Amino acid sequence: MDFDSTFRFLIESFNAENIDFAIIGGFAMQAYGAARATSDIDMLVVIDDKEKVKKILSEKGYELKYESNDVMNFFGKDLEQGRLDFLIAHRKYARTMLQRAEYKKVLDGKYQIKTIMIEDQIGLKVQSSTNDKTRYNHDLADIEVLIRSNKDKLNLDLIRDYFKIFKREEELDKILENVK
Repeated sequence: MDFDSTFRFLIESFNAENIDFAIIGGFAMQAYGAARATSDIDMLVVIDDKEKVKKILSEKGYELKYESNDVMNFFGKDLEQGRLDFLIAHRKYARTMLQRAEYKKVLDGKYQIKTIMIEDQIGLKVQSSTNDKTRYNHDLADIEVLIRSNKDKLNLDLIRDYFKIFKREEELDKILENVK
């Protein structure tokens, strides 16, 4: 995947249409100092912009492979375009994540893009590892890396709230004990 041209296209196209978006996933982790290989771009967009996103991407040759109220997955017509995954912000928590996202440098500092906060990235990892057990070990490892890399800057109350939603507070306690 050509991340450089894809980021440029997304930023220019979304800004031209006033689409509010933020990076999530692997690039968000990288923006906070947690090295992680990724083969796609994951973004958060508000539900009000969903149709605009679909139009922009289809005009660029992306194919919508899956769509629900919560996510959209697009595949480019060639390997350089790659895969783009969108989480749709329609609930209170996701909308709040998008509102408090901060501009961070991505792709070796080449682009400044709104990126969800570390705590929110952890919250998404808690949710995905709860919803999809095949992601559990991978997401828990990511959570530990994010906490370890940023432990002095985190809002642990917000992180605890995310674990509490899914009745997993004991897991957070174990992670915090490991990163001391």
